[in-house]
Amino acid sequence: MAIRLLPETTANRIAAGEVVERPAAVVKELVENALDAGATRIAVTLEEGGIGRVVVEDDGSGMGAADLALAVERHATSKLPEEAMLFRIATLGFRGEALPSIGAVARLSITSRPAGGDAHALLVEGGRKGPVVPASGAPGTRIEVRDLFYAVPARRKFLKTPRSEADHATEAVRRLALAWPEVGFRVTQDGREVLNLAPAGREARIADLLGPDFAAAALPVAAEGGGLLLAGLAAQPAFTRATGTEQHLVVNRRPVRDQLLRTALRVAYRDLIAAGRHPVAALFLEIPPEAVDVNVHPMKTELRFRDEAGVRGMLIAALRRTLSAGAGVAAPAPALTAYAPRGGWSAGGSMGAWRTPAPAPLPDHVGLAEMQLALAAPPTAPASTGSLALGFAPPRHAAPAAERPPEAHPLGRALAQLLDTYILAEAPDGALVLVDQHAAHERLTHEALRTQLIAGGVRAQPLLLPAVVDLPPADAARLLGFAADLARLGLEIEGFGPGAVLVRALPALLGAADPAPLLRDLAEELAAFAETTALDRRLDAAVARLACHGSVRAGRRLLPAEMDALLRQMEATPRAATCSHGRPTFLRLGPAELEKLFGRR
Repeated sequence: MAIRLLPETTANRIAAGEVVERPAAVVKELVENALDAGATRIAVTLEEGGIGRVVVEDDGSGMGAADLALAVERHATSKLPEEAMLFRIATLGFRGEALPSIGAVARLSITSRPAGGDAHALLVEGGRKGPVVPASGAPGTRIEVRDLFYAVPARRKFLKTPRSEADHATEAVRRLALAWPEVGFRVTQDGREVLNLAPAGREARIADLLGPDFAAAALPVAAEGGGLLLAGLAAQPAFTRATGTEQHLVVNRRPVRDQLLRTALRVAYRDLIAAGRHPVAALFLEIPPEAVDVNVHPMKTELRFRDEAGVRGMLIAALRRTLSAGAGVAAPAPALTAYAPRGGWSAGGSMGAWRTPAPAPLPDHVGLAEMQLALAAPPTAPASTGSLALGFAPPRHAAPAAERPPEAHPLGRALAQLLDTYILAEAPDGALVLVDQHAAHERLTHEALRTQLIAGGVRAQPLLLPAVVDLPPADAARLLGFAADLARLGLEIEGFGPGAVLVRALPALLGAADPAPLLRDLAEELAAFAETTALDRRLDAAVARLACHGSVRAGRRLLPAEMDALLRQMEATPRAATCSHGRPTFLRLGPAELEKLFGRR
């Protein structure tokens, strides 16, 4: 078969398929052009989901007659004055493909007027360009797209329902609106206004788009160094979604769905949320244009970073630092556009050199009653020996409870124990706090074990009489295969014939735990991980399982002093808002929530 050149119209329609996938892509490209033109207000109108009609109006710089004629030519752009600028992209658009691609598959009409100039109009239908003619119009640009894919009707068969397409188009505007809070946006679907955002600050725009529930659960994220600036808000671990659609990532004012950034977000929350749930965040990264390549895909939502490890490490470290606050600690959110760095960069300023402060070392095993006395007593006072051994202690840097004013305790004072499982407390502002005693103590034990593991190994308590645990042969073999790793966790085991394991020592923090159910659960946990799973991930899972077995159970009666001690330790322990399995450790009902429950508002 002979090789021949495709007709220009056919080639343009093929190329358009990479840029114009659906009405949402049309809206995204046109709104980005408006933002690049300096618009302060942008209005989007959709009919039939954008398939029938899309109108984007802006008050940007507009175009004269000569520029308007060139704007619909392929690879014609005002955003790359020099070829070298391709590696320092500072605008949302730069390819010069959007308008000719849209004109190749639809009926495109553009009316534009520069400040102090006359308005002109241009029509493109199925790739055929008409003349530029005088017109009337306000300063700025109005672009109307009709009959999307009329020139390639086969593409219409792959579109969803008009409602679904309209929702996708509106979501594209929402993401751009989050990145450009100083710009006003309005979206109308079939005569119904679905989005109306006045120009605002970043914090207000986040609250408008992600809702008051997110704003109430949001924690400030900030980091700076090596030419990078990270700011934004991340939800507390208890605030999750079934999908990752509410993870808003913005790089240099460009909304992206970059896999590297999403992975960093997932890793930072890995031990804090339940499996199958997704965190919610709005994060803004500023990076030198030459350090990131946006010329990866025509949709420009994928990136390639020059220092991927540095960017990933910075994001994970900043999120973990934010999420490491004790339960109930809610510091006022700083302005997201300004940041005074905490922690420290290495002298070289490398992005990968961010050092997350290690948790404070924890003393040896004590109980809740002992801990309460230790908190109230001077540092030199010896701890008492209580009978309730629950396996955790306060960090040595924690201030004695007697020296703290009441407002320094966000979880408040314990009032009662409900169902021998939940602690009811009153916060300083009058809110009611309900704490799951097992979930809370599980996180405290988890953090204590993790701290010891980071320091070199969990302290072991030898058993006076080694215990023999009978297991299925496969489980026994699996545990013995990880014997060296388990020894780092304070669990010393060895083989004792077919299907049996001899336990010589348990982690000291667990107290007098029964080794049989512990080993069975550990064998199940290790079986869930493939052999290729990283060692630290397997150890994390084992630590979580140990913490569960070493924690106070539901149904255990606690003394008032023990309940208060648990609350104080939750406030001083990193990541104490969720247990090792990602479940919330406490619920807070403030005055507003109580008023809603009783129908007062």
